[in-house]
Amino acid sequence: MLQPYSTKDTLILIDIFNLNIPVYFALHELDEFLSYLEIKSETYFCIYHDTKIVGGVGYDYKEEDKSGRINWIFVHPDFKEKGLGKEAVEFCIAKLKEDGRVEKLIVRTSQLAYKFFKSFDYKLLKTEKDYWATGLDLYLMEREK
Repeated sequence: MLQPYSTKDTLILIDIFNLNIPVYFALHELDEFLSYLEIKSETYFCIYHDTKIVGGVGYDYKEEDKSGRINWIFVHPDFKEKGLGKEAVEFCIAKLKEDGRVEKLIVRTSQLAYKFFKSFDYKLLKTEKDYWATGLDLYLMEREK
């Protein structure tokens, strides 16, 4: 289940984000995530399992290339492989499809989540080694709306 993000959720999300460092995120990305929450909080959502926040996901629109993007998706390590990420991505894709400005969907991820997004028909456009941090490569992916 997803619920809109509120500033009261920030500390819980930070704790979960930190549990995903250094495997899925680099340490410096925490500040980038917090900046994103300040700017894009209206399209960021907490992922719940029962009544507990176990992750987060966001989406936004980029005017320069008319793309809808899924951003900052992560879940608590104890809740991986339970379908929560799938539900979150499906929710974001549906919201972006409703936006008449969006012409394509883009995600910037790593080699660790590449196959996950491939299952949603995202196609690989390019890779860049050590983009996020040493050992965390950029996988730029796109799909039609």
